[in-house]
Amino acid sequence: MGDTPQTFLTTPPFDTISKVRFSPTNPQHLLVSSWDTTVRLYDIGEDTPGGRPSEQKCKFDHRAAVLACCFSDASHGFSGGLDTAVRYLDFESEKANVLGSHNDGVSSMVYASERNALISGSWDRTLRIFDSRAQNPEQSSHETPERIYQMDIVNNNLVVAMASRLFHIYDVRKMQTPAQERDSSLKYMTRSLACMTSGEGIIPSAFWTLMGLTASSGYATASVEGRIAVEYFDPSSEAQEKKYAFKCHRQTIGDKDHVWPVNSLAFHPVYNTFASAGSDGTVSIWDHKIKKRLRQYPKYNNPVASVAFNCDGTRLGVATCYTWDEGEQGAKEQREIPQIWIKTVGPEVKPKDWQD
Repeated sequence: MGDTPQTFLTTPPFDTISKVRFSPTNPQHLLVSSWDTTVRLYDIGEDTPGGRPSEQKCKFDHRAAVLACCFSDASHGFSGGLDTAVRYLDFESEKANVLGSHNDGVSSMVYASERNALISGSWDRTLRIFDSRAQNPEQSSHETPERIYQMDIVNNNLVVAMASRLFHIYDVRKMQTPAQERDSSLKYMTRSLACMTSGEGIIPSAFWTLMGLTASSGYATASVEGRIAVEYFDPSSEAQEKKYAFKCHRQTIGDKDHVWPVNSLAFHPVYNTFASAGSDGTVSIWDHKIKKRLRQYPKYNNPVASVAFNCDGTRLGVATCYTWDEGEQGAKEQREIPQIWIKTVGPEVKPKDWQD
């Protein structure tokens, strides 16, 4: 089977890429954060012959490596990283304002559109809520038992992955206490997390409805040890019996098994299949309902650090770069420069039983 078409951006960051995130409304706009201390906004261009080429729209400089970024709307976004500041980015004026800060690196952030607020997570063991429209943007701070590694949100359901394999699930309208506290289904440290597309999956039990949370089905999480777990929000025993985990991003070379971290997960906005990206340089597409891989794309020359689908599901952003799995020695041996690939998505992401 031939590969789907892809192009690459001509002005990528020059150091490790931490996140790629597409606009929630403009399928052409991609936000990229990097260890080169920048956040860049790109127009990825058109994938038709003679179509508009890609271009870097603007760049925001920071004082240290940037670990997280996200959009709020088509014209604004947020960023955070090792300088501990949470910034509000205006893409039209190309200005950044500091909304507040954490006491340690900002590791993750999501925009809660249901309450018009940014939620940032940090290694300082806090979640902080910001409203960029307010005179005092920081609205509240909530302690967590461990350092925050990853977060994702769907509707009002916020999932927070922490050190020590801990997970909290919040209703963003009731952030005082988590609705659920869980341990990871995986044995090793959490590397990536993504919530399923809104509205799909298991119908919540009466108990779940009473908790005030929505009917979105769940999330996938992955570890440094080449495994993915599929989890469900509904705490009923019936729903929890459906969760499962599987091995991936592994290869046998000679008589030795090689296992790579799964660095990023992303659900398709229409089909609810998901992409996984690993330090083995591969991206795979999975149908979690039938527990099968639909496609593995040709291998890249670098580890894949981050992936994201655009809002209409027609393109997949793929960031390849050194991901520090081999430490400083690996960095010295690194030959490939960081790159951002834009892959045109075809029918390979569609479930086999999908009815158009």
